[in-house]
Amino acid sequence: MNNIAVFGTASDVGKSVIATAFCRIFSDAGIDVAPFKAQNMSNNSGVTPDGCEIGRAQIAQAEAARVVPTADMNPVLLKPNTDTGAQVVLQGRAVANRSAREYFGNTKPWRETAFQSLGRLQQQHELLVIEGAGACAEMNLYERDFVNFKTAHAADASVILVADIDRGGVFAQVVGTMAVLPEEDRQLVSGVVINRFRGDVSLFRDGVRMLEERSGLPVLGVIPYFQGISIDSEDAVLLQTAVDPPRRPDPARVSIAVIRLPHISNFTDVAALEREEGAEVHYLSRLRSLDGYQAVVLPGSKNVRGDLAWLEKEGWGAALQDFRRNGGSVVGICGGYQMLGIDVADPYGVEGEPGVTSGLGMLPVRTVLQREKTLCNAAGVMPAAGCRVHGYEIHMGETVLEEGATTLFDVLNRNGWETSAHDGAISLDRHVFGTYFHGVFDASGFRNWFLQSLDGTFVPAEDRGDREDEYNRLAQHVSEHLDMEKLWGIVNGEW
Repeated sequence: MNNIAVFGTASDVGKSVIATAFCRIFSDAGIDVAPFKAQNMSNNSGVTPDGCEIGRAQIAQAEAARVVPTADMNPVLLKPNTDTGAQVVLQGRAVANRSAREYFGNTKPWRETAFQSLGRLQQQHELLVIEGAGACAEMNLYERDFVNFKTAHAADASVILVADIDRGGVFAQVVGTMAVLPEEDRQLVSGVVINRFRGDVSLFRDGVRMLEERSGLPVLGVIPYFQGISIDSEDAVLLQTAVDPPRRPDPARVSIAVIRLPHISNFTDVAALEREEGAEVHYLSRLRSLDGYQAVVLPGSKNVRGDLAWLEKEGWGAALQDFRRNGGSVVGICGGYQMLGIDVADPYGVEGEPGVTSGLGMLPVRTVLQREKTLCNAAGVMPAAGCRVHGYEIHMGETVLEEGATTLFDVLNRNGWETSAHDGAISLDRHVFGTYFHGVFDASGFRNWFLQSLDGTFVPAEDRGDREDEYNRLAQHVSEHLDMEKLWGIVNGEW
């Protein structure tokens, strides 16, 4: 079989989701398939069962492929912590902080490590679905880029281009990409998928014909824009269209504000709340009145002290204190939990210059950032609500509860090992709590407790099923609009 490489004509064209669909489609056909992305730049990460950190998109793709996610599936992960720098996670472990100039000055060591992982995956699986990064034809980055065509050559993969028609310029996206690529790369491209089409697909038949004539490539399918399918996103790009909505909170629904921090991480933590019909979630970056919201969530952050300074500078610190005094609920997840405490200390310069930054003081806890990162999947119970919880932990900080603090969760299991530990803290009136558990709202019992604590009349929506159902819906949607005969021809080396 030919490995399949899913590359984009631009950033955020939907290649992560198309790759996820391919993983489920090939798995449904009985093929041992696995995902691979040589380098990912994202603060939306997760933890593998063996305690390694990789991008959330590759965890979702592994789940869709029905294989256990491993560090080899995303061997290089860059987690931006400043405007020009990032933490480098190599094969699941944080190894360094590098500026963009330092990192891209010599990508050979990172490429060699990534291709070692690629080689192992090729030995372990029948077929790889390889995801590229950004636009695959950024010629100014070409020599330093090992995520796109260098990976495709190393894997002997057939490339499928994904173009986003919703943003416009789809002809220029496809024809322009092919025009600037070197001949040896053009030879690898086997087809095009047009993504996010709105309206009557039959009206684009002439467009398909013209694209095929101009590009010399078959159009494998035109995928209609879909609603109601929830798949973890690679990074925070999708947030850009949902930040600071002009409308006020809907009084008929439970309204939750999420502060859009400059260095936000793991924003998918609130995705389960967004899917509740009786709730709405607004991402807010500019200061505005919090009247009408029942809760505010402080999400994870890759630069906690920097984002605390931003909260104060923008006026959010005072606004949150007023919101709390007026009876609103405030929730902190991971870095947001640390912000709710008395202070955050960084004695080793983990996230920048060493020092101590005052927190919001809503919980009697203190945090010290450590050199080593905590990585684990965890599960436990919430004694105050009598419900089970689960999630995953990714944090450099160690948080200690001061006198008068009450723990939020009893942790019973970490990475498959029984334990007797505690996580988080909750105020006496239960209106402020923080936790290190990413994905905590995915547990329906805890999610229902939270929403009903905000509005006693809230009625949870009927359970839509688990992620397996989401992957099945996605695969069905994509396969219905693909020329599956051509896709199988590419996989089998017939095209």
